[in-house]
Amino acid sequence: MFKKILKDEKPVIGMIHISALPGTPQNKLKPGQIIESALKEALIYQNCGLKAVMIENMHDIPYLKSNIGHEISSMMAIIGHEIKQKTELFCGIQILAGANEAALGVALASGIDFIRAEAYVFGHVADEGYIDASAAQLLRYRKHIDAENILVFTDIKKKHSSHAITADVNIVETAKAAEFFLSDGIILTGKSTGEEINHLELRDLKDHLKTPVLIGSGVTDQNIKLCYEDADGFIIGSYFKKDGNWQNPPDPKRIKRLLDVIQTITQ
Repeated sequence: MFKKILKDEKPVIGMIHISALPGTPQNKLKPGQIIESALKEALIYQNCGLKAVMIENMHDIPYLKSNIGHEISSMMAIIGHEIKQKTELFCGIQILAGANEAALGVALASGIDFIRAEAYVFGHVADEGYIDASAAQLLRYRKHIDAENILVFTDIKKKHSSHAITADVNIVETAKAAEFFLSDGIILTGKSTGEEINHLELRDLKDHLKTPVLIGSGVTDQNIKLCYEDADGFIIGSYFKKDGNWQNPPDPKRIKRLLDVIQTITQ
């Protein structure tokens, strides 16, 4: 189903970090301006040759835990709908922090293809506090709203979090639990945004899993050769942005540079 939805053998997914949404401390733009800005970024990715993007409310700091507010989910649904209607891109969504059911509801309403879910299996302590596992409730909700065509990609040992309470459960065991709980794709990251993954962990995961493994942080034009063969997909945010800063808009030169490297790998 992974390849059926995303089509590409190894999809590259560009991040759209939506401007701070209504009601959040850093919000400065009107709803129409926020929607226009997100669509503009989606078109930049499409014009550069990407086939998939993901929207995320990363500017909404500090993040609420799970109950993010109707104003947030409503805006993200409109943005997702605009991207799906006005581009040819596959689109995913993550709603911070841990608002996985809200992300599924938005995806259903807007035609979005996949969600990124944190705290799918095992609990962890994030900067928002303790976030519990969500797989059982989330997949039952997906079944309840008849949204089983929407893929659920799941973080393991999530970045920006403490995993001391599961220190005796290694990353392969964590991933196997997510696979057993019907994850559609496992996301491997570094410890923070933009940080490179542990490549030995990637190989371990590929040796033990049948579920696709995506890299969710730290991919650049300099290191993608090291992980391209093993990974099944790439979620790229910081590197694609101007000056490599996630807070900036996408930089076409950086996008094309990485895609050129991929082309040389696959020739």
